[in-house]
Amino acid sequence: MYKILFIIGLSVLITVSPAYSNDKDGWYNILKEGGNNVGELTTEAIKNAINKASEAGGGTIYFPAGEYLTGAIELKSNITLHLDAGAVLKFSTDFDHYLPFVKLRWEGTVMNSFSPLIYGYEAENIAIVGRGKIDGQGEAWWKEMYRVKYPKEELPLNRYQKMWDEQNPDLETADYYQGTMKIKFFRPPLIQPFKCKNIRIEGITIVNSPFWTINPAFSENITITGVTILNPPSPNTDGINPTSCKNVRISDCHISVGDDCITIKSGRDMDGRKYATPTENVTITNCTMLSGHGGVVIGSEVSGDIKKVTITNCVFDGTKRGIRLKSARGRGGTVEEIRVSNVVMKNIGDQAIVLDLFYDPNTEEEPVTERTPTFRNIHISNVTGSNVNVAGHVKGITEMPIDNLTFTNINMEAKKGFSVHTATNVEFHNVEISTEEGPSFKIEESENIILNNVKSRKPLENSPVVELVNVSNILIHNNFPMVETPNFLKVGGANSSKIIIKNNYFQNSKNPIIKGNDLRKDAIQK
Repeated sequence: MYKILFIIGLSVLITVSPAYSNDKDGWYNILKEGGNNVGELTTEAIKNAINKASEAGGGTIYFPAGEYLTGAIELKSNITLHLDAGAVLKFSTDFDHYLPFVKLRWEGTVMNSFSPLIYGYEAENIAIVGRGKIDGQGEAWWKEMYRVKYPKEELPLNRYQKMWDEQNPDLETADYYQGTMKIKFFRPPLIQPFKCKNIRIEGITIVNSPFWTINPAFSENITITGVTILNPPSPNTDGINPTSCKNVRISDCHISVGDDCITIKSGRDMDGRKYATPTENVTITNCTMLSGHGGVVIGSEVSGDIKKVTITNCVFDGTKRGIRLKSARGRGGTVEEIRVSNVVMKNIGDQAIVLDLFYDPNTEEEPVTERTPTFRNIHISNVTGSNVNVAGHVKGITEMPIDNLTFTNINMEAKKGFSVHTATNVEFHNVEISTEEGPSFKIEESENIILNNVKSRKPLENSPVVELVNVSNILIHNNFPMVETPNFLKVGGANSSKIIIKNNYFQNSKNPIIKGNDLRKDAIQK
């Protein structure tokens, strides 16, 4: 009796399984919709299946195991692409398969260009899920970009470049960006929902993106979870880049790419200010990042503002930088309300933490206008780092110092320490940085600073733990060098003032306070 019931139950499961069903339950098996899984071009079958599902109110386009070759795919409302385990969706290397041009945001600028490999425009309730793989076959795009960007001799425009000229007659960009725009050949992002709502990308593996990999633009309510992104050393193949998006959740992802792993953006310069759409309400959690220029990056396109971002419970191992916030004069925009906590970093080739308003190093001080970027209200805590090149770097611009920063419960072993230049209202609490050369903390041209229980486990004979130059209104308290420390504090600069030293225990320091020759007599108060 039990055997009979089991067999009946099994037959029912087989009957409704998506692998064996078609449109009667909202699932459209692509092999039953004219597609194939032997590597022959199947773009039309995918397009027809999406249209068919859309006409029925929505559905799931199902890809069983096998290899599928396609050109650009456009998702419509209420459509899910489901790639089963063993399914590989490969994208064509024929650039014609990404025509006609569509409206998209490319590196912070809205333009008409090649369709993203998977695109959506003003769609709702779209998803890409499953245990399968998407292969962007980006090498063809990388080679063509290098060919036109770095020609061995002067080249005539190819037909795609001419097409771009024709379809973007009034596009304005900043002067310094003209070098990029001159190429007129813009590799498409792999996935870009544009002005879409309710997006889910889950479980899939993505490799070999032509350009940025997952790049939602002007979209909201986005969930990206359990995704693996693997791009080899390659130009600008960022992992996940939301731009001018709202309510974004990125979790449990594993990323190793040719550029930044996760980057948050909101538009570039005058074009970003024209659309004036911030990226806000972003959570990034439980992710691992390996190779990449940065682990989690904010900027450099911040012209539409970025706010309310939390980054928690992540591991960076082998990225060039860990947490990086970057912008420059001309970008404008405000970056604020940022929280970073519970992060482990190892093998960081450059800075573990960097906030830099000199992404374009060739700018000069100018009046505060809409071109002026603002970084403020940023708080980083519970970070462990080892085999780090530079522990941290903060550099503001004179007309708009970086403001309201806290660094709490941080422990790092680095070649070089933490530098702060042109910032206000900065606090270090329970921060231990051991260096191989130079001070653990160097603060210059800054004011309103608190150094509370800062130290080095391996203080150097020829460098102080803390060096201050031209700083004012500083409280140094509750510091207890627990190991023999030759020099704890060095203060210099004719403009240094109101340096208050209270409640410290310097018995383990041979030279607790070293005064520079240019220091005013009343600069230090005890």
